[in-house]
Amino acid sequence: MADIAIRYKQNPLLSPKDLEPSNKNMIIECLLNPGVFEFNGKTGLLVRVAERTVQKEGVVSVPIYNDFGKVEILDFDLDDPKLDASDARVINYDGTDYLTTISHLRLLFSDDGINFQESDKYPSLFGEGEYESYGIEDCRVSQIEDTYYLTYTMVSPNGVGVGLRTTKDWKNFEKKGMMFSPHNKDCAIFEEKINGKYYALHRPSSPELGGNYIWISESPDGVHWGNHKCIAKTRKGQFDSKRLGAGAAPIKTDKGWLMIYHGATEGNRYCLGAILLDLEAPSTVIARSEEPIMEPIATYEKTGFFGNVVFTNGHIVDGDTIKMYYGASDEHVCLAKCSINQILKTLEK
Repeated sequence: MADIAIRYKQNPLLSPKDLEPSNKNMIIECLLNPGVFEFNGKTGLLVRVAERTVQKEGVVSVPIYNDFGKVEILDFDLDDPKLDASDARVINYDGTDYLTTISHLRLLFSDDGINFQESDKYPSLFGEGEYESYGIEDCRVSQIEDTYYLTYTMVSPNGVGVGLRTTKDWKNFEKKGMMFSPHNKDCAIFEEKINGKYYALHRPSSPELGGNYIWISESPDGVHWGNHKCIAKTRKGQFDSKRLGAGAAPIKTDKGWLMIYHGATEGNRYCLGAILLDLEAPSTVIARSEEPIMEPIATYEKTGFFGNVVFTNGHIVDGDTIKMYYGASDEHVCLAKCSINQILKTLEK
């Protein structure tokens, strides 16, 4: 089956050169995987911006966020025997790991869904406190009535978990804390209740026994979650053989809840597939892609900061059309369109 995504001809929409660093001590390394929403007639993106510190001679500098969401720079002498800087992504000092880049979430808006700008009226979101000291990443945005639910990856020396914040106006945010404890990520909340309950997709990881699978959970209030069930596992020899995770909030169709998800191989090639869930019992899988609906085939998807990657956690639905905003090669933000009916046809088998 051929890739069925129609890419915007002027991709990428956003690249590191298009934004300014968060402060003078930082350099933007890459842009990744935006959460997407509609607000006051505009399309909004919550882009993950990964930054590294400006390096000085003789030391390696790494950033962390303090309790107030401000960057602090830690300097380690290169000749210190307690330092292991052999990995460009993670260093270790005296038994503690530190990331060489740190991510925050940057708000941008557009009137046409293509040209995005920042506004002084809407703040960026940064990691705050001990469970977000290494940054916040890959936000999904779900709107239920007048409230936006932001589920994102919170990173710290304690591990990788799922954080939850809510907002009504994109200026004031209520922090709900850690929604799912480590190791967990790729969380998306359904945009309406089902039989009076909230539902969310998430991905706990268990490499020793089990794997990187998609699970579903339910909640009476959108804050406290339980009744977890595994609904999709990796498949040997296929495009999702090593790991998989949910994209944005599932789309309600007359056939079921349509979830776009990412799957990766052992060689870290990321593609997109689809899963169809029962409308009344969303833990029941009706169908799943045997082949990708989107693969890294464009040049900007095959080469970049980390090549051979298409990854989405945000879209806008307009009738039969999914306007899918996605990260390409862990460096750029891009746009593609897909037909819901065409995706559903691929699942009929």
